[in-house]
Order: sequence, then C-alpha cells, then structure tokens
Amino acid sequence: MADFRTPTTRYGTAAPAASVGEMDLGLRAYMLRVYNYMVVGLAITGVVSLLTYNLATTTDPAQAAGQVGSTLLTSLGVTLYGSPLQWVIIFAPLVLVIFLSVRIARMSVASAQIAFWAFAALLGLSLSSIFLVYTSQSIAQVFFITAATFGAVSLWGYTTKRDLTGWGSFLFMGLIGVIIASIVNIFLGSDALGFAISIIGVLVFTGLTAYDTQKIKEMYSANDDGTLMGRKAIMGALRLYLDFINLFLMLLRLFGNRE
Repeated sequence: MADFRTPTTRYGTAAPAASVGEMDLGLRAYMLRVYNYMVVGLAITGVVSLLTYNLATTTDPAQAAGQVGSTLLTSLGVTLYGSPLQWVIIFAPLVLVIFLSVRIARMSVASAQIAFWAFAALLGLSLSSIFLVYTSQSIAQVFFITAATFGAVSLWGYTTKRDLTGWGSFLFMGLIGVIIASIVNIFLGSDALGFAISIIGVLVFTGLTAYDTQKIKEMYSANDDGTLMGRKAIMGALRLYLDFINLFLMLLRLFGNRE
C-alpha cells in the first residue's frame, strides 16, 4: 500500500509559564485525547474493512459474479476489486489525508474530526482487499503483534529523555526509499525485493512511532485554547494512526499466511 504520511504543521511548543503539576495533568489529558482519536480511527477502519469484505464475497456459487483465487465475489466485489473503481478507492484516502493536512489549521475541530473519520473509513474500504490475500487468523495475529509493538515503542518515545530530533531526516530518507522501492517492485514483482522492503519498512515505521510520539508530546502547550488543542490532537492522532497502519501492513507482508 502506498504510504499516506504527509508533513504536518508544527503548532507551537510547551509554555514555560505553566507549573509542573498543571503541565503534567494537561499533557496527560492531551495525549489521552490523541490516543483515543487514533484508536477510534483504527476501529472505524477495521469495521469498514471487514464489513466491506463480507459484502463483497459469498460462499454461494449462485450469488457469485466473479472469483479471485478460491474466493467468490458478489457483484459489489467485482466492482470494488476488478473494475477501474479500485484505483479510485486506492487513491481517495491519499487525497483526503493531504486535504486534511493542508486545511487543518483553518478547520473547526468538528470538521477535522469528520475528515479524520472519513479518511479512516475510506482506508478501511481500501484495505478490505487484504482479506482476499491473507487468512483471517494471520491478519488477527499480526494485528495484535503490531499493537504490542506500537504500544511499547510509543510508550518509550513518550517517556525517554533522549532527544529524537536527529532521527527525523534519517527516517524520512528511509520512508522515501521504501515508497520508491515499493513503486518499482509493482513492475518487477520481485519477492526478494518485497521482503527487503518489508524489513526496512518495519524499522522505519517503528522508528517513526517513537519519533512522532515525542514530537506530538512537544506540540503540547498549556496556553492553547480548546480549538487549537483539538486540532493538534487530531493531527497527532493521524500521524500515529498512519504509523500503526503502515507498520501493520509491513508486518503482514512478513508474517501473514496467504490464502
């Protein structure tokens, strides 16, 4: 899957005027809001993905309008996975995430939330095709592996005293390399290159999880009003959401059992 990460606007730094106690309580509430948004986004993606797959496939040959491997497709499945509409579904989330990143500073919190939920739903629609490739059991297993890895790395990024700023340029170069190599491999179809991309991708998105968590933490300012704080929380949630999704896909390519 193409990576949907985009550069995001930096919304200030922590205010020195706030006391340590106020900072701790406010920061905890802010980070909890970020993680809540991210988890809701992941839930929307998962529900939409599974629901789409169930509607697009059938076990009744009489209702089948097409077939992918051993999986029978309904007319909806043929439209989603076998027509030009599939390209719209693939690229629509990219368009929406770019729109959200560019417009977030001028959007209300409610509008930004709706755009984020819409993006999560569109990505769920796009990701429903993984059920055609991998077994449901392996998808579930890799999801829990991703959740455990993401949780541990994000917690480290939040608590570490080490400045991770220097990781930014290195991780960005790795991200660009993964994207370019993935595009090239679409035409080459090399299993060896695909394996290498997945390995590097896991390292890159693991690093980005820690890096983004620290940067999101540093975006907090006790002087922000409710609107600015809400925008920051949504943008932070989007960054962590994308880290999680891409880490999940890279791990799925490595450990997923194919149908």
